[in-house]
Amino acid sequence: MHNGEGRRPQIAIIDPNTLSALGLRNILQNVMPIMTVDTYGSFSELAANDPDGYFHYFTAMNVVLENMSFFQERRRKTIVLTLSLDTMSQLSDFKCLCTNVPESELVRSILALQQGAHGHGEHLPPMPNILKQKILSDREIEVMSLIVQGYINKEIADKLNIGVSTVITHRKNIMEKLGMKSVSALTIYAVMHGYVDINKI
Repeated sequence: MHNGEGRRPQIAIIDPNTLSALGLRNILQNVMPIMTVDTYGSFSELAANDPDGYFHYFTAMNVVLENMSFFQERRRKTIVLTLSLDTMSQLSDFKCLCTNVPESELVRSILALQQGAHGHGEHLPPMPNILKQKILSDREIEVMSLIVQGYINKEIADKLNIGVSTVITHRKNIMEKLGMKSVSALTIYAVMHGYVDINKI
């Protein structure tokens, strides 16, 4: 299952908390649409599925602590999921991701991780052409960039000298064109396509 040339890079999430794993998978698939994301409820499930075929492991802290030698050897590929930033000290060798934060913050952390780890994506396979196409008009890109920076409709209207109803129409069109339902998904799209600097969100 893991072999085959030109396959998508794969990411494994190992987390006994199913809801947490599925939520993270959803965000990761938005951040890295070229990746395949598999979820495992335990280390033994991962071990049975060619664990070295994965590009990255997003792993619950207890799984790392119980299988330290495996993850220590692969620490460059391992991102530890923590509920609190206070626990970093015991895992100072690893990149950690605090999942107990608002969605917008989690999305920002994952984007920062993705950009930091892959030097602006240069080590990632090319995006499929459909994702590279310019789908939005210039005005829609301006509106989107302000939305993801946290401006409300009225502020966007003032900044762009357009009516609030026009902003709402643009907003609806942007979401429909991109097939997205949340501002988090929009944020991911905007950062990944270089429309917004991650430091502005």
